[in-house]
Amino acid sequence: VQLQAFGGGLVQAGGSLRLSCAASGLNFRLNTMDWYRQGPGKQRELVGTITSGGNTNYTDSVKGRFIVSRDNVRRSVHLQMTSLKPEDTAVYFCHVWLRGIDYWGQGTQVTVSS
Repeated sequence: VQLQAFGGGLVQAGGSLRLSCAASGLNFRLNTMDWYRQGPGKQRELVGTITSGGNTNYTDSVKGRFIVSRDNVRRSVHLQMTSLKPEDTAVYFCHVWLRGIDYWGQGTQVTVSS
């Protein structure tokens, strides 16, 4: 299983970014996909989840600002981030749990300037 995340960058507070994660080596459409993040000096936290059926769930701090979506044809998962805040600064990772193993993408840096 390989996950490759991209799309991070530097953005001003209030701005938007769209992260993408390309997945291979798994039956993508059957799996729940997640986005995590790890800010400076912080533990990694779950940001959002999308099930195989397209149901989503978010951590409270991003509700109403972030949207997780998936494209089963292109085997990709996306994180649309709007109204970004400096506290959203983190390395963002895509993740899948498959047959008892956690698989992580390499992470993409998002920096939000005030």
